[in-house]
Amino acid sequence: MGYVTTHVLDTAQGCPGEGVKIDLYRVVNGERSFLKTVTTNGDGRCDHPILDGDELQEGEYELAFHAGDYFASRAGRAADNEPAFLNVIPLRFGVNDATQHYHVPLLLSPYAYSTYRGS
Repeated sequence: MGYVTTHVLDTAQGCPGEGVKIDLYRVVNGERSFLKTVTTNGDGRCDHPILDGDELQEGEYELAFHAGDYFASRAGRAADNEPAFLNVIPLRFGVNDATQHYHVPLLLSPYAYSTYRGS
């Protein structure tokens, strides 16, 4: 069975993105449906696949990475003191074969990010 994983790397500090909150949604006809919230561990990964087995179906999903909260916590301040340039980063991706591994990493800094389909 297939599964979805992620890995957050803080490229500004050169370390894993520990403690990043990620909301997962399924997207059907452009409408998001909340599935769950996960948080990255000390390695910037989740302890378990975000979706696996029968949970993973063909279709569209969105991972919403709470980057603003992450960088605010690293700076030792509340997230609502000032707006972050990057607050919540939505990454939509398609699953066309639910038997495959979909790895969706996020390379993150306070002012830029990138992603790709990893392995």
